[in-house]
Order: sequence, then structure tokens, then C-alpha cells
Amino acid sequence: MGKADFLSPKAIANRIKSKGLQKLRWYCQMCQKQCRDENGFKCHCMSESHQRQLLLASEDPNKFMDHFSDEFKSEFLELLRRRFGTKRVHNNIVYNEYISFREHVHMNSTQWETLTDFTKWLGREGLCKVDETPKGWYVQYIDRDPETIRRQEEQARKKKQELDDEEKTARFIEEQVRRGRDGKEIDETPVFTELKRESEEEKVAFNLGASSSVAGPSKSSASLGPSALKAAAASSSSSTKRKDTSSDTRGEKKKKSALEEIMEMEEKKKQSVRTDHWLQPNIVVKVVTKRLGERYHKKKAVIMEVRDKYGAVVKMIDSGDKLKLDQNHLETVIPAPGKQVMILNGPYRDAKALLEGIDEKNFSATLTLDSGQQKGKRVNVAYEDFSKLA
Repeated sequence: MGKADFLSPKAIANRIKSKGLQKLRWYCQMCQKQCRDENGFKCHCMSESHQRQLLLASEDPNKFMDHFSDEFKSEFLELLRRRFGTKRVHNNIVYNEYISFREHVHMNSTQWETLTDFTKWLGREGLCKVDETPKGWYVQYIDRDPETIRRQEEQARKKKQELDDEEKTARFIEEQVRRGRDGKEIDETPVFTELKRESEEEKVAFNLGASSSVAGPSKSSASLGPSALKAAAASSSSSTKRKDTSSDTRGEKKKKSALEEIMEMEEKKKQSVRTDHWLQPNIVVKVVTKRLGERYHKKKAVIMEVRDKYGAVVKMIDSGDKLKLDQNHLETVIPAPGKQVMILNGPYRDAKALLEGIDEKNFSATLTLDSGQQKGKRVNVAYEDFSKLA
């Protein structure tokens, strides 16, 4: 077996020794070669290939330094964006994770001498938000991706639209309260008189819960005859019946108060609470994840089965393949006007409807309900709340 054979014991031993990180002082960035000891690094520096690289670098040293600096900056920012996003993190944590990759570009070959200098440079260039604390320097990535900016603008637009709806509701409530106050009858102010007794022997009786006819015979029952008592009882019963009938008619004719209307509106608002899951079987969706490759990206599929509210088994329309995907990897499909859709979220959830028109400015569409108790009603629904029926 030859000395340079790939499966020779010496070659295998060399590969085992070269695993993991080695000392930085025995690494040649120009040749991108890591040596295991001082003797190996000395031999490499005396080699012909290293001497050629030095001659090339001596002709234009700034060119090589700029190349290594750009590569170090791009890889550092990519790790910061992918690993930590827009969170505030200590710069040393990011750097330690970056140098754990053995093929990384070393900082001693760039234009920055220390990690602090590189962190300050990121802040001056506007690539990150940096701040100094007693514990050290912290960095926060600034995401300037056009897709992210468009998504943030869309969310701000929707939030503004929700605030406008809240203002309209508040104005409607104020109008109902004002109408209730204007239509309310003016209460008669009570007249208070002094309590007087004609004689000391006369009893004073107070009628708190019963009608005035009950306290009528309070002078003395003996002074009234049996005929007078019967007449008083008959008059009290007739007056009680008249009051009951009059109160019933007033209750029937009484309109709803502003408070009752507000309570009904709140009840309707509770019924229209949105949910964080929208998957439904027999609807057409679009695959938006890139993890499955270009074969399925941006392709349409039909949901065959919904599992645990947030997962679905879909069948690709083009190839017929079946996949199991999360709802974050799918989005709704808007058909042409006149096609049938299903509402997936909001107060009209699970209702079928016909697409009448699309409002691109407000990211919504006009639908005519085709099922349910409110069949034939026109509603305005956002793009993500309905999808094409299979």
C-alpha cells in the first residue's frame, strides 16, 4: 500500500489529527492552510507555493486585504441575520460561533485589528445598531430586505385600517348615546310637603311598597261601614289592573336603549373573533416554502386532510404527489371573479361564497355568501381569509 494512499494508516491518522480547530498562529490565510505544529508551519513557509503567493500579494496587498475583509464581513452578517435575526446580542457570542467553523476567514487578515473596531465600523456604516455597556459591545442586525419592508408596510396599513374601524365604532356609540339622551322624557321633580296630623289620636301610616289604596282605611276601620270597605276594595283592584295593562303596553312600545344596542354590538364582535388556524379540506392552496426545492415552490395543491388544526396533507395538482405541510408553508389562492370560494376566518367562517370583485388597494375582495342563514349578503373579506374551492 502506497504512502499517499487515501486509506493508508498514515493518511487516516493525519485526517483524525486535523479534525477540529487548530492554533491560529500556525494558520496561513494567504494559502488557506492550517498546520498542526510549529515545524509544519515553518516547512510551509519555506515551500515554493507559499513563496509564489507572497509574490502575488506583494504586488497589490490592498486587493487581498479588501477581499478577505469583504468575505469576513459578509459571513459575519449572514450568521448574525440567520442565527439571531433582529435580536440584540453580545458581539463576542456571534464571533465565537463564527470562528467555530474551521474554514472561516481570520480577523488578522482583514483591515480590522480587533472585534471592537469591527463592531464600531458596523455601527458607522449603518449595517447594525451597536451600543456599549459595562459588559461589552452589543449588536443588533438591521433588516433591509425589500420583502421584509413590504411586509411591515402591509402590517402598518392593516393596523391603520383597524384603528379607523374602531373610530367609526366609537362615533356610532356616541351617536346612539346622544339619541338616547334626546329621546328620554324629562322626569317630574317630586314636591316635598310638611307632615301634619289633624288630631293627636289619628294614626300615621306610610305606604312604601303597596298602592295608595291599601293605606287608605288608616283612620279607623270602625268609622267606615261594610259598604264603604267593599267600594274601596273594588276601586283598588280596578286601579291595579289599569296600572298593569298600561305598564304592559308601555313595555311593548318601548324601543331598545343605547346600552342594549351597544351590548348587541359587543356580542356580534365576540362572535367574529379570529382564530390562528385557517386550514380547511377541499380548498386550493399554494406552496410557498423553498425547502422542498423548485419542484414544489409556488405550485398549487388541494388540501385532502387537516391534522391537528395546523397541519395538512396536500395533493399537488401538477404531479399528483402527496405532501404533509404546516400552514406556515401554505397560502391561500384567489381565483378569477365569478368563481366559488370558501371563507376560512372571521365571522363568516366555513361559509361558501362567490367572488364578485377584488380591491387591490385594501388587500380584500367583495364576496356574496352562497350558504348559511345570511345567504345573498355581500361582505368584504381580506385576501388571507378565503381561498378557492377545489
